[in-house]
Amino acid sequence: MAYSGITVLVVEDEILIRMDIVEFLQDEGFIVHEASNADDAIAILIANSDIGVLFTDIDMPGSMDGLKLAAAVRDRWPPVKIIVTSGHRHLSDALLPVQGKFFAKPYDHSRIVSAMREMVAAG
Repeated sequence: MAYSGITVLVVEDEILIRMDIVEFLQDEGFIVHEASNADDAIAILIANSDIGVLFTDIDMPGSMDGLKLAAAVRDRWPPVKIIVTSGHRHLSDALLPVQGKFFAKPYDHSRIVSAMREMVAAG
């Protein structure tokens, strides 16, 4: 396991999907926080200033979906890179309400890791 130095917040309401990507990211050397909804994600972001990447599903319960969460993160924590995913919607990166990347489910874990590393390296 190589230490990547990147801290990621994974926001996914489906527990098995969340566990799978969290474990993969940890195995790749990422430090990972996890939340099942946007409200918990905001609390984690407030408590952890080292988060560099938000990885969020679009469709989830709570006060906001993943797209609204992404916009809130962009406004409040502009340095955080954003990756959005969905099994129900298919968006291009250009159609996201924030600068970021979109991956349709099921996604290729190694492509997610590559995107995270590239986004952080690009500043």
